[in-house]
Amino acid sequence: MKHSAVFIFIFSVFAPAVFAQQKIRLTDDWQFLKQDLGGIWEAVRPVKKGAPEEVPLWTNVTLPHCVNAKDAVDPDVNYYQGPAWYRTLLNVKNPYAKGRTLLHFEGVGQKTDVYIYTTKVGSHVGGYDEWTVDITDAIAAFKKSDTLQKQFNGKIPLSIRTDNSRDLEMIPSNLSDFNVYSGIYRYLNLVYVPSVSLDKIFVQADVDSLGKEGKLSVRTRFYNPLNAATATVSIKLLDPFGKTIQQTQKVLSDLKSDVEIVNFNVKAPQLWSTEKPTLYTVETTLTTKDGVFTQAEKIGFRHFRFATKGPFFLNGKRLLIRGTQRHEDAAGVAAALTEEMIRQEFILMKEMGVNFIRLGHYQNSRIALNLCDSLGILVWEEIPWCRGGLGGPVYKEQARRMLTNMIEQHYNHPAAIIWGLGNENDWPGDQPDFDKEAIRSFMKELNDLSHGLDPSRKTAIRRCDFCKDIVDVYSPSIWAGWYRGIYTEYKQVTEEEFNKVNHFLHMEWGGDSHAGRHSENPDKALQQIKAQGTADERAGDASLYGGAARVSKDGDWSESYICNLFDWHLKEQETMPWLTGAAQWIFRDFSTPIRPDNPVPYMNQKGLVERDLAKKESYYVFQSYWATKPMAHIYGHSWPVRWGAEGEEKMVKVYSNCDEAELFVNGKSYGVKKRKSPDFPAAGLRWNVVFNKGENSVSVVARKGKETVRDEIKFHYQTEKWSKPAKLLMEKMADENGVATIGVKMLDDKNVQCLDAANWVRFGLTGDGELIDDLGTSSGSRLVQLYNGRAVIRVKTKNGKSVASAKVEGLPTAFVNL
Repeated sequence: MKHSAVFIFIFSVFAPAVFAQQKIRLTDDWQFLKQDLGGIWEAVRPVKKGAPEEVPLWTNVTLPHCVNAKDAVDPDVNYYQGPAWYRTLLNVKNPYAKGRTLLHFEGVGQKTDVYIYTTKVGSHVGGYDEWTVDITDAIAAFKKSDTLQKQFNGKIPLSIRTDNSRDLEMIPSNLSDFNVYSGIYRYLNLVYVPSVSLDKIFVQADVDSLGKEGKLSVRTRFYNPLNAATATVSIKLLDPFGKTIQQTQKVLSDLKSDVEIVNFNVKAPQLWSTEKPTLYTVETTLTTKDGVFTQAEKIGFRHFRFATKGPFFLNGKRLLIRGTQRHEDAAGVAAALTEEMIRQEFILMKEMGVNFIRLGHYQNSRIALNLCDSLGILVWEEIPWCRGGLGGPVYKEQARRMLTNMIEQHYNHPAAIIWGLGNENDWPGDQPDFDKEAIRSFMKELNDLSHGLDPSRKTAIRRCDFCKDIVDVYSPSIWAGWYRGIYTEYKQVTEEEFNKVNHFLHMEWGGDSHAGRHSENPDKALQQIKAQGTADERAGDASLYGGAARVSKDGDWSESYICNLFDWHLKEQETMPWLTGAAQWIFRDFSTPIRPDNPVPYMNQKGLVERDLAKKESYYVFQSYWATKPMAHIYGHSWPVRWGAEGEEKMVKVYSNCDEAELFVNGKSYGVKKRKSPDFPAAGLRWNVVFNKGENSVSVVARKGKETVRDEIKFHYQTEKWSKPAKLLMEKMADENGVATIGVKMLDDKNVQCLDAANWVRFGLTGDGELIDDLGTSSGSRLVQLYNGRAVIRVKTKNGKSVASAKVEGLPTAFVNL
């Protein structure tokens, strides 16, 4: 099979896992089946062309691969929850004479069985932690048959069954606001190791608050299936430039338990911080009579502290935590993100100015943690005990196992400072009984387990008030201006919650926005929302039906409103010296089975970027407060038509971190304004101007010190008033590289665009082409709400002819030839 051999020195997984000098990513030459088999024999039996054994039909795929890559956001079906199969042939060439051959899974959802030919070699429950299967003996047994060797051309048949069927005794709960995906959606590696190898290295890097004295301890765990008696271990500490600064060697006679190898003192180490994420290297070499094995771990020296009833400190200095959060979910692939996709996402976060991320609601990919280390992003990572209350013994054991795995697998990452034990565990519904005391008891058990495994980091939960006294750090639910209240309550409500616990950190705030939808009066919805003195999310608040007036239900879901909400929160956070910080929910829109009625069906649209990483306007609001590189962004790049009366003054907002900015409208300067953070909105960088009827051009020149940045937008200003929608206009807007972009507009009976229209439109296609849909984006769904009376979608033309259609209920269907 095709594969890529990657020689690495950072490769740590949990028992019976190993560390390896070489891994081979098994990406190509896989076949996939989205259903169950009658048994493993159906995956490996000989098949002749045209024979009944050809059924069921397999398709070719590459890894990572998610079973629910498209159906998670299909507007017309529930996403698939059930068994699926993968199969391939391995070309095994272990270079070690007595070596072990392993399969290392970086994440598979949710229950997995692994077979070599017809022999089950391993199983796992849990979709997010890493695990390893030793296939050495099964391969040896398979090779004893000359018939099988001939049948498979000397290769080894590997079959894997994944299953995300609903199960009340498995975490996460299916009540959760995210899809419980299936598939081999993280990398799978073929690993070769000698007969004795390093299973795990635990590196503890400590430093005092002044950064003068560093201490380093190294503890090892061995993978030793043949029970070798002795080994020699050597440790090197390399500085950030690769120079060896300390080293030691030790002969070991006990390879059955964890062994503390060394304690180093390091004078005045270079500190890891969010601004300068300096990394050292710990290189460990294991030598036995059967071979030499070397592995390296990146580590960082840093000191952090949550002040009691006060802010957060990193390396002795106050740091305002400026955070966001993520799900592993992307357009077109769902959970199956490649390394490059993850890197692109984290770079966008860092360019926005993020210094913290909550990886919710499950252990994230090792790639994400490595990026946080190298980019300087602090981490709260949690297990998927999310909603649903508390299950029985099997449920609890999975939670214990996944907490242990998460901590041990990500122990060495300097970015990690908090282990999350749960999320919204006050949510009943999965079990017949909802017992608060039982939940408290189990939360205490997990808290003790976490501190026992890793005393150096804090524990935390979000939104379970009756457990808030158990963990080190607590986050209540505060959604001012979205699920409850108005956003101007934010500081008051936050301070009230802050005073209830010793260590407070605000996770999850913000709201939804439908990309491309804008408003000339974004805060209109607040007129019917009363300041309530509370902003906590309550049961049913996420629903678009019933209940008290709230912006999440009664607002326009415009980018205009959500930018104001973010703007207010961010400027307030700068005036709260006691605040540890907060993390907005969420960086990227993600799919969820419980929101079929959202403007993009089955999408949680609280992201600052869409599911394909296309930036919403709100991304630039955060950048204007958090980024250090000079930037300026005129609000409205995705707002092609503004509206109002002729001669009416309209506000132009510029989001910028520069000291001053000058605005030009149709070539005329409207003056220079200074940025003042408390001056809401847009930190004072706003101008009231009169637009020309028809086409307008707006530009800005912003300056920060000696640096100058510019931005420009063009739009149409519509003064004609519209009546009720009467018809649709559909047209081809572009055709490049075999992809046509088609758009639809809602018009009244006089052909005036209805700029407040938010009707549902359903796109269709007949002919040679193919709709590019099921992406979970505003321009990649065949069923979507209009944004300002318009919507777009793309089509693969395939060098043929097609007819595209757009249907809004109660109106004639519109067509366009492609």
